[in-house]
Amino acid sequence: MNNKTINIDSEILGGTSVFNGTRVPIKNLFDYLEGGETVESFLDDFDGVSKEQVNKVMEISNQRNKTL
Repeated sequence: MNNKTINIDSEILGGTSVFNGTRVPIKNLFDYLEGGETVESFLDDFDGVSKEQVNKVMEISNQRNKTL
């Protein structure tokens, strides 16, 4: 099993950061959250993304924000 959470590949959406194994941009998650939507509604709309992937992306984001 591949534990990679984020994939960046020039062949997938021109190198946009996506959830691994999908074509769902990471930015979509943050757009949902900034728009007042829940993680659950995001997962409902993008069934190829797992809750574990979302949690890991949020963890990475929180770590980066702490270092800024």
